[in-house]
Order: sequence, then C-alpha cells, then structure tokens
Amino acid sequence: MAARERDRDRELLIIPVTTDPVGISAGGGDDSELTTPVIIGSPSARGHHHPSTGIEGFSRVIRSWTWKKFMTGCVILLPIAITFYTTWWFIRFVDGFFSPIYIHLGINVFGLGFATSITFIFLVGVFMSSWLGASLLGLGEFFIKKMPLVCHIYSASKQISAAISPDQSSRAFKEAVIIRHPRIGEYALGFITSTVTLRNANGDQELTCVYVPTNHLYLGDIFLMSHADVIIPDLSVREAIEIVLSGGMSVPQIISAVEGVVGPGKHGNVVKGP
Repeated sequence: MAARERDRDRELLIIPVTTDPVGISAGGGDDSELTTPVIIGSPSARGHHHPSTGIEGFSRVIRSWTWKKFMTGCVILLPIAITFYTTWWFIRFVDGFFSPIYIHLGINVFGLGFATSITFIFLVGVFMSSWLGASLLGLGEFFIKKMPLVCHIYSASKQISAAISPDQSSRAFKEAVIIRHPRIGEYALGFITSTVTLRNANGDQELTCVYVPTNHLYLGDIFLMSHADVIIPDLSVREAIEIVLSGGMSVPQIISAVEGVVGPGKHGNVVKGP
C-alpha cells in the first residue's frame, strides 16, 4: 500500500507541458508527442546544486590572502638564501685551494684552508705593491703576452679586475659620469676610462672616453665626448658599479652634479654642485 501511494504521488508531480500550444488548439497531432513531463521539486531540492555565494567569496579571499603572504615570504627569504648560498660557495671555493694540503698532512679542520687563502692573497697584495713584486709581475706579463691564446684571456681578465682596483692610477674606471644619451632629455650612467686628443684642421680637441655598460659591466658602448658634455655626479666608481649590477635598484633618490655642463646645442642649464 505504501509503495502504491508513493507511485501515485510521483505521478501527480508529473505535469504535462505542451510544446506547441497552437497545434493543440487546432486539434492536430497526437497529444503524447506534444507534451513533455516536467518534474516539480521542492525549493530546497532545486537550490541544493548551487553552492552558497558567501562561501565562495570567503574561500576566494582566503586563497588570495594565503598567496599574497606566501609571495611576501619568498621575496624576503630569496635574497637571504642567495646571499648565504653564495657566501657558502665562496668559502668552500677559497677553502679548496689549501685544504687538500692540510688533509694530506692529516689536518682536517674546516675553514683552515680559507684562512690560509685569505692570508696568502693579502701577502701577495703586499708583495706586489713593492718594487720587486711589480718587476716580477711585469716580467711574468711579458711572457704571458707572448702566448697566442692565453694573452687574450689574461688581458680581458686584467681589465675586469682593474675596473675595481683600489689603485687610482691603474683603475680602468677613472670616474663615474652621466652623459646625455641617446637623445636630449635622456641620460646614461657611464665611466671615464681614458682621455684622447683629436687632431683636425681646426686644431687639437681633448675628448673623454666614456664607457656606457649595456649588459652588466663586460659589454657596452664607448663614446668619445667633449669634457663639457660630461656630468660628474657625486657617485664613486663603486657606487656606480652597484647601480649597474642592481639594474638601477640601488640608485640614490638624489644625485648632485659636482661639475655642471651645457649639453650639445646649448640644451639645459649649467648645474653646479654644492
């Protein structure tokens, strides 16, 4: 009995809906082919398949907040991790010069090779600063420059090391400068490497050789410019190198001109440092 009552109730919930009211009114066709059963359910059953909008919004906010905090942690920890990894690699690299000697002698103390290497580098610097060391270095460079392939590698390496040398006389980058490049209103950071005299029909003209890096420090363009077209900022060579290597992220908020210029075509004003 209970089963028959449930079947009867289910049949009552099936309502015939006409798909062609005009055809029915005209009396054409079979009614069974023009009706479609529609099952009427309760409102709670119809809304069961649609999740709550409030829950979706809350979940979206939680995911956005979690992702933002995760990226913040990555931004903070990434430079720290790179710094520690680079430092650790450098220590192990320098330690590897003398640590095999100590291991062969039966002394296995980590860091002893690193301390020995640093001491050795310091003593080499002291010795090469003397007249005897400079003479031996010049003699060694003479033989190296006679080697076909080694001479080019040594020359390039020496120029890179000379760029950061504390000795002003041998430093490749004499001074950090700012030049007007590539057009008026735009400026580029460069380094003075040398000076040259240009001889022409109007007489001699002193030009400044400015190196403008375009790919870190080892690739760039060379410009021969009049000294009047060069701006000398209050930046040391080391600070300018940091700006180039950091992609401009370490540039100070204010740069003062120590020496002012008037650019080509008299564009701009003379800027005097304090």
